[in-house]
Amino acid sequence: MITWLIRARSGVPTLLLISVLVFLVPASPQADNTDAAIRNTILTQIEAFANDDNEAAWKMASEGIKRRFGTPDIFMAMVKQAYPAVHGASAIEFLDRVPHGGFDIQVVRVSGPEGQRWVVYYRMIRVEDGWKIGGVQVQPTDPGI
Repeated sequence: MITWLIRARSGVPTLLLISVLVFLVPASPQADNTDAAIRNTILTQIEAFANDDNEAAWKMASEGIKRRFGTPDIFMAMVKQAYPAVHGASAIEFLDRVPHGGFDIQVVRVSGPEGQRWVVYYRMIRVEDGWKIGGVQVQPTDPGI
């Protein structure tokens, strides 16, 4: 489990590693590289959201997402309106990654606006030079006790 804190809209780097907790040893170096590449793609996009950097966020989107929304500005407007928990994420915890043949699902827990916690399922698409985000599904978590 890896937890990240996002500091947005400041002049200092926006990603700050809070803690790294490893509970399972990766099955292979390739699995470790895949995990790191997927995490980097997601973190890069969330950092772009935090800084209202439409172009950088757009670069992490898959070709299917780009065809659907057409421009970085339309894409960012959609994310702000439909996915405020992702756009306004202040902390990120990477959970499981589940391979599905042509794509992987990366499960992420985020703290969004007003401290609400959400589970986000990222559909990750392998491309020639790494990974792109092919879609997300967001669900609220149980607030617990």
